[in-house]
Amino acid sequence: MSTTLHNPISQDSIEQAVHIPAGEITLEGNFSFPAGAKGVVLFAHGSGSSRFSPRNRFVAQALNDTGLATLLIDLLSPTEEAIDSRTGSLRFDIRLLAKRVVAAIDWLGQNGQTRDIAVGCFGASTGAAAALVAASERPAHVRAVVSRGGRPDLAGAALWEIEAPTLLIVGGEDTPVIAMNREAMEQLPGEKEMVIVPGATHLFEEPGALEEVARLAAGWFERYLY
Repeated sequence: MSTTLHNPISQDSIEQAVHIPAGEITLEGNFSFPAGAKGVVLFAHGSGSSRFSPRNRFVAQALNDTGLATLLIDLLSPTEEAIDSRTGSLRFDIRLLAKRVVAAIDWLGQNGQTRDIAVGCFGASTGAAAALVAASERPAHVRAVVSRGGRPDLAGAALWEIEAPTLLIVGGEDTPVIAMNREAMEQLPGEKEMVIVPGATHLFEEPGALEEVARLAAGWFERYLY
């Protein structure tokens, strides 16, 4: 079931609120499908963010403008978000988050608009680890992965099983995360690339930094999803 919303993402597509079954809960998502889209990108955000994150929506708009569909989802229910804000007990539960990403990938595979097009995953922070684990579990469906300021190291042994071409984007001033991404790069067996955006911090808030993330992500997905 979906409800049409006012579309703030792209003038060429209609954004819809969608509800995705995931075990005992239902994930809330925003789905945008430009006419003639040849690929769809699933966004998995990290803790303290949501499907309404201005940063993720900025990148989603850039992808919509290139003709890619997008699905932004909240990996935790409102109740779980409230628990996590108090305890921090769920934000690093990568196995749980990955199961939710897998549920969204499966939903895309059943949706009439997206079942016959390639799927990519865009993950930020811990959401990047969840996206990578999900990619290892759905190798026939996920054709490309992009991580923005992510923690791919938290994907653990799943890194060795990832077949999808993977792009790791890290801010040049995000020193600890650079090291974590370099460690993960050594474990990824397939096509991979790491790009450091000079002068950018973890959230890519500096002028032009997020634009560079969007440019890099769009280029990667266009290369592997079309």
